[in-house]
Amino acid sequence: MPSSGGWSQDTTVHDERGTMNDESTTADGPEMSDCAQTLRELDVFLDGELSDHQQAAIRHHLEGCMDCLGAFDFHAELKIVVAQKCANDEMPPGLLGKIERCFGTDFDGDGTIG
Repeated sequence: MPSSGGWSQDTTVHDERGTMNDESTTADGPEMSDCAQTLRELDVFLDGELSDHQQAAIRHHLEGCMDCLGAFDFHAELKIVVAQKCANDEMPPGLLGKIERCFGTDFDGDGTIG
């Protein structure tokens, strides 16, 4: 189907988080269908949790959309600042146990939950 950027075939399906789990393509390369979809995916993109095709689609969109690129820069910088601030702080006593009980998972590998 012709569009302003070449032909487009959209087979995007969203999971329960609204994350795309299939892909769109154009004659120019992978495509995110709109800015709202790209913005929804920024955090999982920054965390490296998307497929190679999904990452390429977001990169392709960011190359042509200054608004989304600005949002991307802000999110990337925010993640860096939060990681730096949290790296120097010790976890309050008992917090890890509460988190383990909440998720039912042994995060610290000590063989116990809580």
